Amino acid sequence: MVGTMKGAFVFASDRGRKKWKAGGPYSIGSPVYAMGFDGRQGRHRLWWSQQSFRWGTTLVSSDNFGKTATEPEAYTVKFPAESGLTLKNIWQLHMPAGEPDIIYCGVEPSALFVSRDAGKSWEAVKGFLEHPHRPKWTPGGGGMCLHTILPHPTDRKRMIIAMSTGGAYRTTDGGATWQARNQGVRAQFLPDKYPEFGQCVHKIVRDPTNPERLYLQNHWGLYRSDDDGDSWKDIAHGVPSDFGFCMVAHPHKADTAYIVPIESDEYRCTPEGKLRVYRTTNGGKSWEALTRGLPQKNALETVLRDSLATDYADPAGIYFGTRSGKLYGSHDEGKSWQLIQEGLPAIVSVKAAVVGGASTASSRRRGGADKTTRAKTGSSRMKRHAKAK
Repeated sequence: MVGTMKGAFVFASDRGRKKWKAGGPYSIGSPVYAMGFDGRQGRHRLWWSQQSFRWGTTLVSSDNFGKTATEPEAYTVKFPAESGLTLKNIWQLHMPAGEPDIIYCGVEPSALFVSRDAGKSWEAVKGFLEHPHRPKWTPGGGGMCLHTILPHPTDRKRMIIAMSTGGAYRTTDGGATWQARNQGVRAQFLPDKYPEFGQCVHKIVRDPTNPERLYLQNHWGLYRSDDDGDSWKDIAHGVPSDFGFCMVAHPHKADTAYIVPIESDEYRCTPEGKLRVYRTTNGGKSWEALTRGLPQKNALETVLRDSLATDYADPAGIYFGTRSGKLYGSHDEGKSWQLIQEGLPAIVSVKAAVVGGASTASSRRRGGADKTTRAKTGSSRMKRHAKAK
């Protein structure tokens, strides 16, 4: 699933993940910052957000991978009138395994919404909406967006969220209260470099084998937490820059995460003009560049915070998209890469989903929600240039 500044695209492959068929664009001309796939309880439902001059920001869904879609007014994500806030964008969708009717979305201005009926209705999480820190949160360059949603896999009352700017917050009581969890994370752009909140976190991911271990890509800084966000330590060892946007954890290997470094906040391109995905396999003690098949000259690319994804196959597939409209994939955990398609509009979101029977133990455990990448659907179900109705 590829969200771009001009619509949504869907790519399908078999188990080999070497040949891909494309469908789309859907919601033609609309920026699509969030996509997700709900494979729980036998659903094959694709979700995406869209922005339009007519409808504003809305959610749409499709049960046939984009061939047809719901009308924009079918689902309403709307701030309560008394909040004085207006929805600007939807940045994240999350469908937790084990809770088949729950869907979360993170929005701009920073807020968390939840649906308890598989997307039919939505409400703002009141404890976060009315947080006493809210008046002091300020927008980053991309807006004041809540982009990371990480429920704890074994305790449904716990969740970590992250936003730009504002930092990371955690609830341990099902969303009634939230505490800032930024100890050790630097806010390079503030006079107080280590405030309680105000950091510009770009992405947080969770280790699949140890739920207390988190990895964080900051606006300057790479960090790891071993206590579910209570404290963070620097792990920027051997990377060309600790500035970047995207981050993803390996779906079933411990201590393994991937990033794409960017040179700086002033020059948001890959360092030295080399397109390199960096991987750690030891919890951030060291990082290695994965470059086979990626351009290493004049590749001045940018990969945004939600444009790096992984699947749950073995070996795992890794995928990312660039602001110049190139989509890359690896079927062997980053050892080699292929250009899946170029010439797309600017890519702002990459997600993937396992459709049909799960092939690995890890994907079965996760219940088919927010999984990645084998789509058992032919190109006839994803007609190119079919406009969502």
